[in-house]
Amino acid sequence: MDSLIEELKQKIIDFLNLDDVDPGEIQADDPLITEGLGLDSIDLLELVVLLEKDYGIKITTKEDAQEAFQSLASLAQYITEHKAVEK
Repeated sequence: MDSLIEELKQKIIDFLNLDDVDPGEIQADDPLITEGLGLDSIDLLELVVLLEKDYGIKITTKEDAQEAFQSLASLAQYITEHKAVEK
């Protein structure tokens, strides 16, 4: 799971053009929204696209989004759990 978290750090930085963020600064349990990375709703929509494109995972409900986007650790866990189910 640690390798997936590291992969997600770099993908999020690249996909959202967060050029001023260093992957080493991001902690797995930091919140993704408002605090931590400070992502907003537009960023989250872009992450939904990233998850679908790169991992074949669709987030279709608000509850799934809340579960997945709490932190990088929760996002990695969500991917791990749903990637096997949806493929």
